[in-house]
Amino acid sequence: MSIPREPLRRIAIVGGGQLSVLAAIAFRRALPVCEVVLVGQQPSPASFADWSPTALPFTNKLHDRLGIVESELILKAGGSYRLVSRFAGWGAAEQGGVLSYGETLDPSLKTAFAREWGGYRRNPTGLRQAGSLAEVLADAGRFAPPPPDAATPISDIDYALRWNPTAYRDLLIGHAQALQVQYVEGRVDAVVPGEGDMVRAISIAGQGQIEGDLFVDCSGPAATLLASQPGFENSDWSDSLPTRTVYLGETGAPVIALEDRVLLGKTGWTTQVAGRDGLYTALGVGEGVSREIALATLGVPAAAAITMSPGCAARPWIGNVVALGDAAARFEPLGPYHLDLAHRQLDLLLEMLPGCSIEPLERAEYNRRSVLMMEGVRDILALHFASQSAREMFGEQTMPGRTGEVIDQFQRRGRLPFREESPHLSQEQFALLVALGFKPGLPPVARHSDGAEEEQARAQFAAASQAALEFAPPYQQWLISALQAG
Repeated sequence: MSIPREPLRRIAIVGGGQLSVLAAIAFRRALPVCEVVLVGQQPSPASFADWSPTALPFTNKLHDRLGIVESELILKAGGSYRLVSRFAGWGAAEQGGVLSYGETLDPSLKTAFAREWGGYRRNPTGLRQAGSLAEVLADAGRFAPPPPDAATPISDIDYALRWNPTAYRDLLIGHAQALQVQYVEGRVDAVVPGEGDMVRAISIAGQGQIEGDLFVDCSGPAATLLASQPGFENSDWSDSLPTRTVYLGETGAPVIALEDRVLLGKTGWTTQVAGRDGLYTALGVGEGVSREIALATLGVPAAAAITMSPGCAARPWIGNVVALGDAAARFEPLGPYHLDLAHRQLDLLLEMLPGCSIEPLERAEYNRRSVLMMEGVRDILALHFASQSAREMFGEQTMPGRTGEVIDQFQRRGRLPFREESPHLSQEQFALLVALGFKPGLPPVARHSDGAEEEQARAQFAAASQAALEFAPPYQQWLISALQAG
């Protein structure tokens, strides 16, 4: 007969950024009788998850689960919406593309777009057709969050949120305090071992020891707890990800837009994340690019320069220590993947929360899936550096995992192999590959179709686009009215 395990009595979380505070909220909601202690200091600029102003749509669902209301982010954390990311410079000259979210495109229409995007057949105007309703709305500057209790022409549109990281952290702190999360300001100066690979306590400089049943490492790339564990191993990604220095710009002028940008220039890649408090800019360069050239390319004063050593923990859960975010994986901020990865890892840990006695099989399954998540992000980033212009700039890189197979299947057949724990849905990855300059192939059935089904799908998409444009208000006008009402 099975006997219920003794639940966790105390969880200690190390890290002072937005990730650790959200983790504390999550554990208090999942285990109301468990004591949660947050040990924090200001995170370093290299802790990209803690300073990220955005994530992917998965975070919206996690927020809902944890009681973080979307309207709060808009009113109290400088929140805004992103429908698409625009890419330029990765493929041939003047080639670009758009990444939107969700899996709603009609298969027949996807085939039609593949012909146009891939160069098989251009439309009469010579212009690239919009590939999603989200892109149609972003082009027109029209959007408002659809009401949750009614079907509308934009109800199926998925979106991401942005925010001011400091204001977002302050908002989360208010939630954590209401849930009676304990907070200790300080630096971990020692890890006190227990039996085997377990940790008994952590020592806080000048404040004594904190014991716990589970320790969650959100300390950033230093991995203060995990790296101290016997058996800790690091998987090196430097042969696949060539970025060696990341320059973070000071926040620029406010930008109200439904899109962000991912650009490849003559020096390196640049990301631009629009925000109500300002434009967030990051530049990544490879070896041999001088600081002077990089700063001139950045275009704004630099707030930090970070040397990259990409890789991940071979086992992010060792003993009773679990690492999340940058403590588990280090990679360039080429897109909103740091916080998305951390939030998906947190969600997985909530799914597999142990008792005081940790089952090795549970830990092994968490490690399997968490490593798949991290490698999935690595492979998405590797696709960027496999593009034509990136190869010319950074040189040929090793194709990690199934990256070579993905490109091969996409170019020959217009199809993508299934991947467990990928950060992107199939349709999203299809759009990303096109945006990076890869030309999709067509399956034989699509090459010999009569086009009637395709034209019907085009007409339906055109009607849906018109309905969405008529329903959605001008985004800036809606945002102003929402702030005034709040």
